[in-house]
Amino acid sequence: MADAKDKMYKYRQEISQIPIPRAWFHTVIMTKDSLATLTASDMAACVAYSDFTPSPESFKRILIDTIRQMMYVSGETGEPSVETTSIIEDIVRQQVIELLRNCTELASRRGSKSISTNDLIFQIRHDQAKVSRLRTFLSWKDVRKNIKDSDDKGADADLAAGDDPGNVAGPVDEAAKKNKKAKVGLPWEPASFFNVEVPERDDEEDDEEEESNYITLQRLRKADDRTRAMTREEYVTWSEYRQASFTWRKGKRFREWAGFGIVTDSKPSDDIVDILGFLTFEMVQTLTEMALKAKEQEDTARALNGGDAASLQQQQGSTKKRKHQHGLFDPPSEGRTPVEPRHVQEAFRRFQQRPKKTRAMLNLTRIAEKTPLNIF
Repeated sequence: MADAKDKMYKYRQEISQIPIPRAWFHTVIMTKDSLATLTASDMAACVAYSDFTPSPESFKRILIDTIRQMMYVSGETGEPSVETTSIIEDIVRQQVIELLRNCTELASRRGSKSISTNDLIFQIRHDQAKVSRLRTFLSWKDVRKNIKDSDDKGADADLAAGDDPGNVAGPVDEAAKKNKKAKVGLPWEPASFFNVEVPERDDEEDDEEEESNYITLQRLRKADDRTRAMTREEYVTWSEYRQASFTWRKGKRFREWAGFGIVTDSKPSDDIVDILGFLTFEMVQTLTEMALKAKEQEDTARALNGGDAASLQQQQGSTKKRKHQHGLFDPPSEGRTPVEPRHVQEAFRRFQQRPKKTRAMLNLTRIAEKTPLNIF
């Protein structure tokens, strides 16, 4: 046991100069066969169960592994290279910095030094489906917070009732109303222009929710198709990877990584950090899906146009053979290569394309066209 502990300390010192906490030894070493099997996922698990702050180098490794997990959940079944995950990290960080810069400018226009949650949501207002998913995320977060507060108050009431036998617990209607999922209102919506608020209906769904539900159902359908043939161990890994986050138990390093204190002087609240965590997951997922689509188009074009000379001669001869095209329900091909950096760059280029109606006719002028970064 002493030798294993000494080896663990030596391994930990190679990763970071921070002394290893006791949680490292008890939560990781006891579940590993050897020190060689330690990965960045184990480091992230130790961060979740301990109170120490990882060094920038350790946080870099944890972040790369987090991106790899998010890519796996988004449909990447291969093992992406470090270069691919590093490019995704740079793109996501660039997006977050642009978000904070725009939010800071928006806050300064209204005379405030701190950014709010509405400033962040305003930056993605054109993507109605994403706004709807974010509002649902914030609504359920508020429900969990209210339930926790009501449980704490209920425990105090039970203690008070135990001291006084005549004290009987009151109705729970008020607590039930607080625990109901409330809709997050936005100041630029038409409903906020009126003094009287229209009561909500349980069976009412707007177009934004329908579009959000459609995208969510599509992703759930893809996830169901992937997990249907998984073993128990594979599904456990899948479930763990779905919990990957840039911000969970990484608040301090994430603030430094995002540029708080440099890009903006505003001190982020817990809600802002949670929103950024939600948006970063969406960015990685959207970027991975587009990169997979670009790779699929490249593979299809290569299969149709880049065939070998023998197949080309056969097509020109009397016995013409049509190439087999994979159908919708065909199994995936063996030995599929993972997404490469060029696919990620192509996906980013597609997200930065602007429609012609948003471009000004500046061909005969010397005015340089300013193209701000698109937030996806």
